[in-house]
Amino acid sequence: MKTFAEQNFPGRLIAVEGLDGSGKSTQIYLLKRWLELQGLKVFFSEWNSSSLVKAATSKGKKRELLSPTTFSLIHATDFADRYERQLVPLLRAGYIVLCDRYIFTAFARDTVRGCPPEWVRGIYNFAALPDLTFFFKANLEVSLQRILDGRPELKYFEAGMDLHISSDPYESFRIFQGRILEQYLAMSTEFRFLVINANQPVEAQQSTVRDLVRAKLNLAEFQAHNPVLA
Repeated sequence: MKTFAEQNFPGRLIAVEGLDGSGKSTQIYLLKRWLELQGLKVFFSEWNSSSLVKAATSKGKKRELLSPTTFSLIHATDFADRYERQLVPLLRAGYIVLCDRYIFTAFARDTVRGCPPEWVRGIYNFAALPDLTFFFKANLEVSLQRILDGRPELKYFEAGMDLHISSDPYESFRIFQGRILEQYLAMSTEFRFLVINANQPVEAQQSTVRDLVRAKLNLAEFQAHNPVLA
C-alpha cells in the first residue's frame, strides 16, 4: 500500500488514531484550527459520518442488532462513500485532509470483535495510506476517566458489551480497549505511526503534533491565499 504522496496526489492526508477517550479528536480539532488560521486549504472528515449509512448505523446500535460482520461492513461502506466522494477529490484538489480515524480503526476493532484480519484488510485494499498517522497512546484509566468526565456512563459498543466479556461495563471497557490497544501497537511499526504520549497535557501534545506536521509537510504548498505562515 502506498501513501497519497507516493501516488502523486497534490494534497496530503493526516489521520489520527487512538482509543476512545485518548483525546485524539481534541488534538485534530486544534490542528485543524491552526492550519486554517494560516490560510491553508483544509478539510475534516470523521469515522462513521457518511449520510449514506449513518442513520442505519445509529438504529442498529440502539437496538443492539449489529453482529461483528455487520458492524465491519457498515463501517466499510461509510468509509468507501466518504473516500470516493470527499477524500480523493479534495486530495486531487490540493487540500490537507484531516481524518478522525482511518482504516486502522477497522483493522483494530473488527479484529478484536472476531473478524479475520486478512478479510478486514481486504475490504479496505482500495484505500491509500495516510501521509501522516498520529497515534495517541493513552493509559486505559486515563481514557476511561476522560470519557466519564464528559458524560455519566459508557456506551454499549464503546465498552465492548456486545462481546459479553464482562457484565460490568467498566471492566468490559478495560478488557476490550486493552485488546484494541494491542492491535494498534502491533500496527505501529508496519504503518509508521507517529506515537504521541496522550497522557500529557493537551497543549504539550498539540505542540508536538504541530512540530511534526511542520517538519514533514511543506505547508506553503497548501495555501488557499497568501497570509504569512507562523
